[in-house]
Amino acid sequence: MSNLIILPVLIPFIIGTILILFNKQHTIQRVISGITAFVLLGLAFYIAVFVYQNGITVLELGNWPAPFGIVLVADMFATMMVILSSIVGVVCLFFAFQTISSEREKFFFYPFYFFLLAGVNGAFLTGDLFNLFVFFEVMLISSYILIVMGGTKYQLRESLKYVIINVFASILFIVGVAYIYAVTGTLNMAQIAERVGELEQVGVLNVIAIIFFIVFAMKGGLFPLYFWLPRSYYGPPAAIAALFGGLLTKVGIYAIIRSFTLIFTHDPGFTHYLIVTIAGFTMIFGVLGAVSQFDFKRILSYHIISQVGYMVMGLGIYSQLAVAGAIYYIAHHIIVKSALFLFAGATQKITGTTDLKKMGGLLKTHPYLAWMFFISAISLAGIPPLSGFFSKFPIILAGFEEGNYVIAAVALAVGLLTLFSMMKIFIYAFWGEQKHTEQQANYKVGKLLLPIVPLVALTIILGFAAEPIFVYSLQVAEQILDPSIYIKSVLKE
Repeated sequence: MSNLIILPVLIPFIIGTILILFNKQHTIQRVISGITAFVLLGLAFYIAVFVYQNGITVLELGNWPAPFGIVLVADMFATMMVILSSIVGVVCLFFAFQTISSEREKFFFYPFYFFLLAGVNGAFLTGDLFNLFVFFEVMLISSYILIVMGGTKYQLRESLKYVIINVFASILFIVGVAYIYAVTGTLNMAQIAERVGELEQVGVLNVIAIIFFIVFAMKGGLFPLYFWLPRSYYGPPAAIAALFGGLLTKVGIYAIIRSFTLIFTHDPGFTHYLIVTIAGFTMIFGVLGAVSQFDFKRILSYHIISQVGYMVMGLGIYSQLAVAGAIYYIAHHIIVKSALFLFAGATQKITGTTDLKKMGGLLKTHPYLAWMFFISAISLAGIPPLSGFFSKFPIILAGFEEGNYVIAAVALAVGLLTLFSMMKIFIYAFWGEQKHTEQQANYKVGKLLLPIVPLVALTIILGFAAEPIFVYSLQVAEQILDPSIYIKSVLKE
C-alpha cells in the first residue's frame, strides 16, 4: 500500500509530460486531462481512507531507511490536503474547458496545470525539508507560467512582483535549510523534530524558526508580506485565479502548521504568540483591503489574505480545539474561495467586466448564478448553517477559552466586515437595475455553473454535517499535536 502514496505526485507529473506531446491537439489534451483529474480524486480518497484506518503510512524511496533516504509521509492532515487539492483540480480544470482560449491551450496550459498539482501534492506528502523546497519550486515554476499565460501588459507587470517575492522566499528557504542542517545534522523532518527537542528550542533555533515562518508567510500571504497577492491573482483567467486563490496560499499555511506542530513546538510563548499576533494583523489589513475595493476579483483576492489569518490564528492559540478549527477552516476556505473565483469568472463572461459599478441586475437574468453565489458568499462570511460558521466558531471559542480575548474580538469584527464586503458584491452585481445588454442577458451560463455546483454543495454539506467533519478535524489535530506519533512512524522507533 505504501507505494500508492507516491501516485498523487507521480501521475500528474507523468501526464503533464505526456500532454506536452499533444500541445496542438486540444481534444486529446482535454480527454486525458479530465480522466487524470478524476483518477487523482479517487486515488486521494482511497489513500485517505487507508490512512484513517491503518495510521500514518511511510514510503521510503529506493528502500533507503529514514533518515538517510527520501521519505513520503501520509498522515491524516496530508491526505486531507491531497483530497482538497484534487477536488479543486477537477472543478477548475472543467471550468477551464469552458473558458480558456485555444491560444492558451496551445502554449502548454494543461501540462503546467498538472505539474503544479504534482508540486502541491508533493509538498503535502514529503517528509524532509529539502524536498519540501523542491516541490515548492515545481509548484512555483508552474504557477509562473500559468499566471503570465495570455501575455497582457497587466499580467506581465504584476506577475513580475509575484516572481520576485517568491524567488526571494526561495533563497531564504535555502538559507533556513542550511541553518537547520548545520544545527541538527539532518533534513528529515521527523529527525529534526527529535533533535530540536534534545537541543531545546532556544537561541539560534528560534532564529531558524522565524526564518522558516517568514518563508512560508511569504508564500501564504500573511502580514506584512501579502502585498504581491491581490494584484497578481487579479490578472489570470478565472480558472487559474480559482486554483491559485483556493489552493496555492494553503500550501504555505500547511507548511507553517506542519513546522510549528512538529518541529518548533518547544517555545510556544515566543513562536506561537508571534503567530497569533501576525494572524490578527493579517485579518485586519486583508479585510480592510476588501472593503475598500469595488471590483469583484479584487475583493476576493483581499479576502484570501484576511481568511488565512483565521487559519494561523488557530495555530497560534495552539489548543486542540483551535487547531481543529484551523484544519476545518482550511477545508472550508479552499472549497468556498475556489467557487467564488469561478463565480467571478462566470459573471465576467456574461458582462465583460469585474467592475461592480458597471454591473447590476444579474439576479433577474441569471437567478441560479445569483443564488449560488449568495450561498457561497454568506458561507465565507460565517453565517450558519454553512461551513464558514462551523469552521470559525471553534477558533473563536478557543480564543476566549485560552484568554486570547483581543484576537477573538478581531476575528468577530473581521467576520462582520467580510459579510459587508460580500453583500456589496451581491447588491452591486446581482441586485438592482440591469446594466448589461439583452444579448448578455440571454447568455447561457449553465455549462459554466456545472463545475461550481459540487463546490456549493460541499459548503452546504460541510455545514449540515458539521459534527462528523469536526470530529475528524479533532482527530487530525490530536495526531499532529503529538509529534511523537509522526516521529515514531517515520523513524520506526
